[in-house]
Amino acid sequence: MSKLQWKGSTLLAPVPAALVSCGTLEKPNALTIAWTGITCSDPPMTYISVRPERYSYDIIKESGEFVINLTSGAMARATDFCGVRSGREMDKLAATGLTVEPAREIAAPVIAQSPLALECRVKQIIPLGSHDMFLAEIVAVDVEERLLDETGKLHLEKAGLMAYSHGEYFAMGKKIGSFGYSVRKKRPKNPAGKKK
Repeated sequence: MSKLQWKGSTLLAPVPAALVSCGTLEKPNALTIAWTGITCSDPPMTYISVRPERYSYDIIKESGEFVINLTSGAMARATDFCGVRSGREMDKLAATGLTVEPAREIAAPVIAQSPLALECRVKQIIPLGSHDMFLAEIVAVDVEERLLDETGKLHLEKAGLMAYSHGEYFAMGKKIGSFGYSVRKKRPKNPAGKKK
């Protein structure tokens, strides 16, 4: 296939359309973040990259805590709204109908409508240019009970998660494989001893 070469840019997609909550239960705020991901599994580490001029930047810097709330398609309008409005001017959570509940390990609240939330404690702030990266340890995970089966296995595909790709939001699609499926042995179509 032929490709055009463009200058370096942020065209890595899809990425989560995450709502990051910060502040306290009594005075919460939320901002939409697409620049997030996992940096380490042991200890579990993540990051968010935030512009220093954002209202939430100072809240997170001072408290050293935030929550990455994964979003569902049902939360699309609220997620977008929290990304284009400032908490300096309004209570974005009240304006969108989102509510908060206590986190288990940190003071920053969890967004109740989020199917899965990562409670994070900042370990380092790294200035990068337009954004500063808050590198953080994931100290707890809050999961909706409906996503667990009777054995306690997580079925995140039931959450209807939302992704962000080059300025647009998308509902996650159908499953096309699972980790390691390309190297697993295939079961015979007619195992020995079974009659057709």
